[in-house]
Amino acid sequence: MSYKKAFMELMVQSNVLTFGEFTLKSGRVAPYFVNTGNYKTGMQAAKLGEFYADCIMEHGLQHVDTLFGPAYKGIPLSVATAIALYNKYGVEVNYCFNRKEAKDHGEGGTLVGYQLKDGDKVLIIEDVVTAGTAMAETVPMLKALAKVEITGLVISVDRMERGKNDCSAVQEIQKLYGIPTYPIVTTREIIDTLHGVEVGGKVVIDDAMKEKMEQYLAAYGV
Repeated sequence: MSYKKAFMELMVQSNVLTFGEFTLKSGRVAPYFVNTGNYKTGMQAAKLGEFYADCIMEHGLQHVDTLFGPAYKGIPLSVATAIALYNKYGVEVNYCFNRKEAKDHGEGGTLVGYQLKDGDKVLIIEDVVTAGTAMAETVPMLKALAKVEITGLVISVDRMERGKNDCSAVQEIQKLYGIPTYPIVTTREIIDTLHGVEVGGKVVIDDAMKEKMEQYLAAYGV
């Protein structure tokens, strides 16, 4: 089984990827929903780290000085990914994450973990991006701490749909910051891989659901 298919099955079994009718913040009614806040066990975190590590190795992104996980969801992701890179691939890499509010006592500072220095290469580990707003905070913050090179952004799912403009959040990040995004899976891959396939004894994307997802992508996709 490919790591992509195994990841999709983990999302379904963890109730992270669900199917039905969901009204999004944008007002769009989507036939599927991704809620990464439903990951909550050690097994899920361990497997999640491995899937991020698999994606990083597949794209040759491991040659960096540190992984950075934006608070809050990026924090456990960056730690789990660093552990998986070492345990599965023997790749030792630093990790760090930010505090939402800078600490003015004790060791102080904005970052926890590895402290950035000029010339460092940084790989950002995030869950999903539905708009470029998170990167609008993250990129300037990292650049203010040191003269770093952000080599990429690894996310779990690329929803492949338009944002406020005619481009997707992934395309917007590339356009604004020149940062390439590497999703573990895309919506297209989810449709093509899980259509007619049983996960936990149930077919989650039958012909009717596939049609709804195709229609949604036709209306809002890029």
